[in-house]
Amino acid sequence: MHPVLDEALSRSPVMPVLVIPEISMAAPLAEALASGGLTVFEITLRTDCALDAMLAMKDAVPDALIGAGTVTRRDRMREARDSGADFVVSPGTTQALWDASVEYQLPILPGFSSASEAMALMELGSQCGKFFPAEASGGVNYLKSLAGPLPDFLVCPTGGIKAETAGNYLACPNVMCVGGSWIAPGDLLAQGDYAAIEARARHAASLS
Repeated sequence: MHPVLDEALSRSPVMPVLVIPEISMAAPLAEALASGGLTVFEITLRTDCALDAMLAMKDAVPDALIGAGTVTRRDRMREARDSGADFVVSPGTTQALWDASVEYQLPILPGFSSASEAMALMELGSQCGKFFPAEASGGVNYLKSLAGPLPDFLVCPTGGIKAETAGNYLACPNVMCVGGSWIAPGDLLAQGDYAAIEARARHAASLS
């Protein structure tokens, strides 16, 4: 596994999945998450300020590892690299996206939702993948079943996971960490309630 991905997936039990609507939120959000013990962030490229937010969060927390999420095209891969992303995350994986990761020398956490897709990733040389959407694709039971035939393929499940269910995923032998959007939801960001976000981060960092 690429050392950056290994560090990103093993540093904390939860990787916050973040949708940042306004650039002014980026720095205080990064500081709140870091104060709570989380320093690996997936910033989804779904808002106009997402690329700038990556730079701002890196400035606020220099030791953070920043993943650009929802990367589905080559041009977005290039933009993520140019904006300082340490790695990228995709909801699914195509040959073109994998080739772009190699070309731009930017490690990718590739998306998959089936055993066939996981096997295809292994053939490409990947040792890990983002299981998405986790709950809708079979959840904990599916991952436990996948661990039997593919014990060496490691997983970061994302999608529909909550604070109450994250521990169930983390108990699976093939799960390194989980992706969580519950840590910094839109309502708390809109309210500027960074204390609540820090508290959620602290709880997530304590999971095992």
